[in-house]
Amino acid sequence: MNNKEIFNKCSEFHGHKCPGLAIGVRASIEAKRILGIGFSEDEEVVCVTENDACGVDGIQVVLGCSAGKGNLIFRIRGKQAFSFFNRKTGQSVRLILKELPKTESREEKQNYILEAPFDDVFTQMKPNYELPEKARLFQSVDCEICGESTAEPYVRLDNGKKVCLDCFKEYHRV
Repeated sequence: MNNKEIFNKCSEFHGHKCPGLAIGVRASIEAKRILGIGFSEDEEVVCVTENDACGVDGIQVVLGCSAGKGNLIFRIRGKQAFSFFNRKTGQSVRLILKELPKTESREEKQNYILEAPFDDVFTQMKPNYELPEKARLFQSVDCEICGESTAEPYVRLDNGKKVCLDCFKEYHRV
């Protein structure tokens, strides 16, 4: 499949065509090329996304990264940047969207993102952090205030009670 065909497939999942989706599709296609990866059946490919925008849907469809599998990790920084990791080889790449040329239409912008030379669309560098550990299973703890079951790392102590983050009253002095 060419980039446009892959984009069309992703738009079926996403619900519409937009430049944001094109960003994630193109980043995924380039990550496949750079890292020699394919669709991730489990956690062999990891994507750390620095946004929660449309492009993330392209990554899910093209690379098989998902929050439920634990190989799509949100590190929200408000940037159109994505880090991809190949667990088998240890290779990684971070792709950052460059400023796009001003165009008249969304379709022209989509086409530019999908078809322009790689170096015109993305800056490539190494991620400045290590490969995240594999997803872990945690014990559940019942919140002593609301009674809802919560994964252990998200439990806090509040006046000696085990409480979920929603019931926890944070203490700030500054």
